[in-house]
Amino acid sequence: MSDFSALERQLNITFRNASLLREAFTHSSYVNEHKDATHNERIEFLGDAVLQLAVSQHLYRVYPAWPEGKLTFVRAAIVREQALSKLAKQLSFGEYLRLGRGEDLSGGRERPSLLADAFEAFVGALYLDAGWDAVIDFLSAHMFPEIEAYVERGVIDAKSRLHERAHRLSLEAVEYVVVDTRGPANDREFVIEARIGGETYGSGTGRTKKEAEQEAAAEALRRLDT
Repeated sequence: MSDFSALERQLNITFRNASLLREAFTHSSYVNEHKDATHNERIEFLGDAVLQLAVSQHLYRVYPAWPEGKLTFVRAAIVREQALSKLAKQLSFGEYLRLGRGEDLSGGRERPSLLADAFEAFVGALYLDAGWDAVIDFLSAHMFPEIEAYVERGVIDAKSRLHERAHRLSLEAVEYVVVDTRGPANDREFVIEARIGGETYGSGTGRTKKEAEQEAAAEALRRLDT
């Protein structure tokens, strides 16, 4: 889909420079087939930095009692590929991706990495087109509420709560086992299972082992609750 007017109406955002919006949704595979187009990798680079700062500022202001470690952990969880691709999917970003034919036919519109990249690129394009305040308004409407929901689910302290629950229920000790690693060394993602008595109770993914363990523990707690 090359007409972005529906997306602009959905988001209540109008780009003054429409070429920035097109660039944000243009994958390199599309450029291989349309030499006059510009792919989104540079603008994604900018959007990643803008997003990191915006989320850092939000956490710093909303949670003044949190130490640096907790701020860093939550920021990493919010801006990781899985979380960004989920947001992009909710906003129907996949429908607007400009992909090469092969990438499109192979399911590129549903691929988490492409959706996450498009989200970051959109943030970069919005920053260039309308500035910092427009980015904050967009994130306040679509991302920051997810942070509050994430905190309310208790994922941050899930490991300690799981150990306490297992002890109270006289269960065996909790073990965290790395079952998979994905991506290159500079962009590694870990898949970890939380096991009790050799049985898997939860699974989590993250850019760090600590993050993946917390996700796995949170899932294990939900299973114990049910």
